[in-house]
Amino acid sequence: MAPSFFGAMTRRQALLGSAAVALLGAGVRSAGAAGPAPMRLLVGRRTLEVNRKAASVYSLAPASGQRVAHFTRGQHFAVALENQLSEPTLVHWHGLTPPAAQDGMPGLSQPPLAARASYSYDFRLKRGGTFWMHSHVGLQRAKLLAAPLIVADPGDAARDEHEIVLFLSDFSFREPEEIVAGLSGGHGAMAGMAMPGMDHGAMHHDMSMTGMNGMSGDMSMGADINDIDFDAYLANDRTLADPQVVRVEPGGRVRLRVINGAAATNFWIDLGALQGEVIAVDGDPVLPVTASRFELAMAQRIDLRVTLPAGQGAYPVLARREGAVERTGIVLATQRAKITKLAPQGDYARPVGLALEARLSARTPLAAQAPNRSLRVDLTGGMMGYDWSINGKRYGEDSPLVVRAGERVELVMRNRTMMAHPMHLHGHRFQVAAIGDQQIAGAMRDTVLVPAMGSVTVLLDADNPGQWAFHCHNEYHMAAGMMTSLRYEA
Repeated sequence: MAPSFFGAMTRRQALLGSAAVALLGAGVRSAGAAGPAPMRLLVGRRTLEVNRKAASVYSLAPASGQRVAHFTRGQHFAVALENQLSEPTLVHWHGLTPPAAQDGMPGLSQPPLAARASYSYDFRLKRGGTFWMHSHVGLQRAKLLAAPLIVADPGDAARDEHEIVLFLSDFSFREPEEIVAGLSGGHGAMAGMAMPGMDHGAMHHDMSMTGMNGMSGDMSMGADINDIDFDAYLANDRTLADPQVVRVEPGGRVRLRVINGAAATNFWIDLGALQGEVIAVDGDPVLPVTASRFELAMAQRIDLRVTLPAGQGAYPVLARREGAVERTGIVLATQRAKITKLAPQGDYARPVGLALEARLSARTPLAAQAPNRSLRVDLTGGMMGYDWSINGKRYGEDSPLVVRAGERVELVMRNRTMMAHPMHLHGHRFQVAAIGDQQIAGAMRDTVLVPAMGSVTVLLDADNPGQWAFHCHNEYHMAAGMMTSLRYEA
């Protein structure tokens, strides 16, 4: 069956017209090399309707007009990234493992792409999976400069299943810089104040800070969950006031590729009365795990295989904001199904943790090998002053993590803060090896949630030389300094 990708959205969006661009980036493929013409990937602006109000946001999409960039494993990732904005930008290919010079990370791999200019990218796609792409310049991602990137396996087309991409976002009518100013400028005198963009219902600062500092304090009173209240939570750019309805066949099989592209929100994926089978996370296959609700941290992806009941029916696929009542989603519906209106608020969703993570096992794990090097990373800082860091240092003042090519590396992440942090390493995959003191042979990932005051250990092979970003994928934590780099010794 034909895939459903952001099916009815083009009528709701307005991309700026194409502008002439200068091809400044030199392609990697040599002149005259065989292969298809590069995909033109355009960065521009569009108008989005949210809560009956028009909003100007960024756009990242192929020139074909689709909202998803599609490739096939074994192909070259041949892309001409064209910046149609009047400001610099740069796009990171989240989950792919390109050569370091093509990672799209300002300052580490490439300089930002100037307004009206273009970069060319070309590297081989060695594995399939559900990935995504987003800006790493300033706070552009928080203004929706992000989109799905799917690398199909050649055998996928033979499966009798309907493939659907579900891309999740959080949205505010306030500019991200305004939110940052409120977060960083107001915490010193927060008691009794309502800071703009902050979710006070999920915070416990005064009760937890003494415990964070190693003094007397009751850490059991709860961690901070959401530090920002958004105006809307989007599924394929739409709210539950007007959700995307994807038509499906009675008794059919569906593959849901769910991407958490939110800037600062973890979700529960809720299938309601349906059961789903986890078949992959972060683009890598896992041994099947069946459930109806699944934890999904910022930047993570989950592929779910769902068999629909026979007969007519409508089946909401909801993303429920952790520690809150807000929700978004899409509706799977047979042709003659009656569709009931869904409220944008529902039951309280408990905080996202690592219950699902502990159940996952890679279908193709790393080969057994003792680590050659162990790196300890402390996640530090806190809500007071909105000061986030790694090993006590903000990015720019940090000391890079150093590895040597060919090593098996153990990375021990210890969270010393009262918020969970989704930690992402560019250019590599890693296997989750321990949650706290519990050893597991877990999933292969590129992003893992490290719970408040908890620890997670991962293993990776140092097989992609260069310098690579390692950071919290909460956009606002990263902007405040929770980032460092992993660098290879010469």
